[in-house]
Amino acid sequence: MTGEQRTVTVPLADCSLCPFRGKTLLQGRCMPGDTCVKVESGRQIDRFFKLNPHYAEQYLHDSFWERRAIAVRYAPLKALPALINDSDEVVRRAIAYKLPLSYLPQLMNDCDREVRMTVADRIPVEDLEKMVADPDYIVRVTIAKRLPVGRLFRLICDPDPEVRKIVATRIPSVSLGLLVHDKAAEIRRIVAERISPEDAVSLLTDSDWVVRYVVAQKVAPTALKALENDPEPDVRSIVQQRLSSISQVDDYHD
Repeated sequence: MTGEQRTVTVPLADCSLCPFRGKTLLQGRCMPGDTCVKVESGRQIDRFFKLNPHYAEQYLHDSFWERRAIAVRYAPLKALPALINDSDEVVRRAIAYKLPLSYLPQLMNDCDREVRMTVADRIPVEDLEKMVADPDYIVRVTIAKRLPVGRLFRLICDPDPEVRKIVATRIPSVSLGLLVHDKAAEIRRIVAERISPEDAVSLLTDSDWVVRYVVAQKVAPTALKALENDPEPDVRSIVQQRLSSISQVDDYHD
């Protein structure tokens, strides 16, 4: 081996002080430096509980946050509600993943956004509207993806474009007119793709050329005159192609 060699120090516990030395150690269900609940090593702790899940519950209130968080993965569900107000957000995140659904409303307003994201992803759909005003846009994105289509209208004016983008892709096409004046061009582009040819006329004078390009391909020919002198060459080109094609069809029938 060339170059500088690195020495990795493996955390080791003193087995002489461990209450498991006469149990799991003798049975080969723990091993110093590899599978141990007493060291502050997430990997060793996880290996220990994986082999000895029946000990997890007694560590749910341990002083070391990582030991508590890992114990949550293996502890029985009935023991988890007691940790809903745990002082560490990593523990509460682990709790949010495993708690029975009936307990999740207690974590809706948790100060940690990842806890709330997990709640928004798991909570029954009928309770989702209680979280639409969450201060974090990522939580609201999760909510927008799960809310029933008929309940999305509360998020049409959401301050974050990522949330409105989800709304624009999911609301019924007949309701897209509510977003034709959205301040974000990316939202209006989604609207232009989904809106009906009849309603697309309202976007003919949009400030974004991509929006105009999309609607130029779908509005009725009689509406294309508004784009014949468009400042964007690609828009004028598609208008000319459509008008020329229509003209050729008319000449053929004549």
